[in-house]
Formats: sequence, C-alpha cells, structure tokens
Amino acid sequence: MLTRAIALAAALVSFTDRWSPRIVTTVNDYDVRVAKVEGEHLWHTHDHTDEFFLVLDGELHIALREPAGSGERTVVLPKGSVFTVPRGTEHKPYAPVPSEILVLEPTGTSTVGDQHEAVPDHVDATTGHALN
Repeated sequence: MLTRAIALAAALVSFTDRWSPRIVTTVNDYDVRVAKVEGEHLWHTHDHTDEFFLVLDGELHIALREPAGSGERTVVLPKGSVFTVPRGTEHKPYAPVPSEILVLEPTGTSTVGDQHEAVPDHVDATTGHALN
C-alpha cells in the first residue's frame, strides 16, 4: 500500500504507452489505474466484474453490445465523465483523440477481460503495471 500522495498528472507523464494502464493505488481489493488511450481497444467481456471509467482528458467512446442480440449502442464520454460497464456486457473502448482515463477494477483483472477477440499489437493484455 502506498503511503504517499500521487499526482495523477505526474503519473501520466511517467509513461507513453497507449492502452497500457499503470496502477496508481489500491482501494481494498481494487486497483485504481490510469492509462493513455488512442484509437480502438478490442471487443471484450468481464464475466465477474463491472468496469468503471473516468475520462481525465480527451474523449472516450464505449461501444456496447446489448444482451439478447438487441443491437449495439455507443456511450460518448467527454472529459470529466464517468461510466460503468456492467459485468457480462461486451464492450469496446475507442478514443478518437489522445485521451487519459482512470479505471477502477478488482486487483488482477485483465485489461482484455475474460472473453475477447484477438488482441492487436497496440493493446497491452495486462493486469496493470506498477507506477515507476
């Protein structure tokens, strides 16, 4: 457990990788992760957990596949917006411009979920990296 304050701006300038989150702290059994994102992630599902997003800078779109084949919709999150993807919901984040996000997930949760399509080279399949 960290015992010092973490400036999110400083954490975000400490790395350049896209779609490769850094763990800034933990809260109980949850990681608080920050990431730089741009372009598409991949379709994936977290079977056992919700996924919380906060847009720190830029804009994030999250495409959602509705249950029972009732179609797709996209949630647009401008800077300062939050959204929670419910567990079991297939989703695909996309950032049309370079953006910075904060994600809250149980420790050990994979960035590509429990079920996913092929992982492209620009996406880091990880449970989060330590902040340097």
